[in-house]
Order: sequence, then C-alpha cells, then structure tokens
Amino acid sequence: MTETAPRPTLEAVAERAGVSRATVSRVVNGAHGVRDALAERVRRAVEELGYVPNQAARSLVTRRHDAVAVVAAEPETRIFADPYFAQQLRGISKELTAHDNQLVLLLTEGREDHARVGRYLAGGHVDGALVFSLHLDDPLPGLVRSAGVPTVFGGRPGWDDGRDDVVYVDSDNRGGARDAVRHLAGLGRTRIAHITGPLDQTSAVDRLAGFRDVRTEAGSGLIAPGDFTPGGGERAMRELLDRCPDLDGVFAANDLTAAGALRVLRERGRRVPEDVAVVGFDDMLPVAEQTDPPLTTVRQDIEEMGRLMARLLLRGLDRGAGAGNAAATGPDTPSGVVLPTTLVRRATT
Repeated sequence: MTETAPRPTLEAVAERAGVSRATVSRVVNGAHGVRDALAERVRRAVEELGYVPNQAARSLVTRRHDAVAVVAAEPETRIFADPYFAQQLRGISKELTAHDNQLVLLLTEGREDHARVGRYLAGGHVDGALVFSLHLDDPLPGLVRSAGVPTVFGGRPGWDDGRDDVVYVDSDNRGGARDAVRHLAGLGRTRIAHITGPLDQTSAVDRLAGFRDVRTEAGSGLIAPGDFTPGGGERAMRELLDRCPDLDGVFAANDLTAAGALRVLRERGRRVPEDVAVVGFDDMLPVAEQTDPPLTTVRQDIEEMGRLMARLLLRGLDRGAGAGNAAATGPDTPSGVVLPTTLVRRATT
C-alpha cells in the first residue's frame, strides 16, 4: 500500500518564505496589511509546496465558505433539457470560478424538496444563494429569507411585500415583446397571435403585457397558453390555427415554443414566412439557428444575466451585508437590474 505524503502545513510555508505563520495566514486568507514583496514570497512558497488551505479552519477566520448555492425552481428534467438554463448556469459558474468560489446546485423536483433546500441554506454551508425560475406561488423566497442567507434572484420578483432590499437581474421582457410584435406589424401582418409562457412566471406575464401594448385590439382568440416547451408550442399552434385559420403572424414567448409552432405550421402546409411570420424570444443559438427556417427572435444575454447575478452577490458579500439582506445593494447598485434586448432577424420574418 502506497503511503500518502503529508500535506504541507502553514508552518512549512512560513519557513519556506522566511516569514511568520501569521503573515502566511493573512496572505492566504486575503487580508490586507502585508507588503507586496512579502506577499509574493508567500504566494511563491504556497505554489512550490502545493499548500492547500484547510477550508474549515479558513472559514473560522474569514467567516466565509467560498461556496454559493444556485437554486433552480424547476424539475431536473427541465433544467437539463432546456438550453436556457445551461447558458445561465454557465455565466454563474464562470463568475464564481473567477473568484475562487464553489457552485452548489440545488434542484427542486417538487414542493417536498423546498423544506430540504431551506434546511440546507439555513445550515451555514454557503455564503449566499442565487435563485431563479421562480413561480408566483413559490415558497422558496420565504424559505430563503428565513434561512438568513444573502440572495440575488434571477428574474423580476412576482411578490410585493414592501421590502426594498430584494436584488434581482432580469431582461426587458416587456420591451423585447413590444419590439417583436412591432416588427411583425411592420411587415404588414394584421392577424398576429401570441403563444404565452407559463403565466405563473413574471417573464411570461411581462411578454404577454408587451404583446398587448402593441396589439391592444387582440382578443383572447389570438392568445394561446404555452409552457416554454416545444410540446407546448405545438399544442398552442394547433389551437390557434383551429380558431384563427387566417392568422399571419405569431409571437412565441420563447425559442423552444417557436420551434414547436414551426413544426405545426409545416404540418398544416403553411409557408414561413410567406403565409405566417414567426418571432421567438431568447436567441438561444442551438435552437434559433437550427429551426426550419432559422428563427427571428428577441435576444437576451442569458449568460451575462448569470454572471451579473453572481457578481452582485459576491460584491455584496465583500461589503459584509448582514444576514437576511440581499447583500448586494449599495449607493452604486440598484436593487433591480434590467438588461436590454435586441431583435435578431433571420428567415422566419
């Protein structure tokens, strides 16, 4: 049996660098007050010896775990099948990695999982939480608040409890929807329909509002419910064609919905864009560039949204905001950050 070499200690690093143990501790834990030349000697000794700080001991000094929980309020099948979540997680991961923080992914398959997530967050395992894809009746915000961990939300919160310290990152869903529908109207389309997302999520509510801002006369017959999935887009498109066979434009609440709608239009013999023009929302390239024909859509920077969520949380943690606060607000940081959207025209319009 091969013996494992002992791990280098703080004392060994101090001896190699020719400094005190306290100096090594300050450098390793990111404290200030060590001259640049000494700090560089310590870092060089750490690298030469392969020293890895003891995280438990370090946490006692810094009161930080260098770990952030990412809580997705969706079942596992949705998270791993929808490229939207992959892009958002990629942005979060890049930002956390750049700051030497660990991502801890927590999924909620059903309501019974919420208590488990709440207990984990309250257990002091992570420094903060990033929570996204909330539904309007979701208990997660209350559980996160009870856990007392600094939090940033992905998407405009759907509740109003008078708190002004809720930090969130979102895209201009309403404005992007208006741009999509105005684009269709500008092409001369007069019977424009909308396939919604799940209306217990604020992004879908805002996109429906943007549609209605432009098509104030549109009745319920030109609006069909969807669920942000291709299957939902197929069902809604069939429903719309049965009700309004003369429709000539469709604004779908996301790219996956649009992909499903395009399949049904093709099955029904409707030419795109000659007979029916279609616009989606997201600009997820694995979807938008692979539809037949390639999809005109509203682009939101999903990966940047993830990066910004993580950046705001880490910035707040560095400020040392108290437990239970969003830990990212300050004189130069608004509680809600809304990123712009852009219409990207391809072959469906």
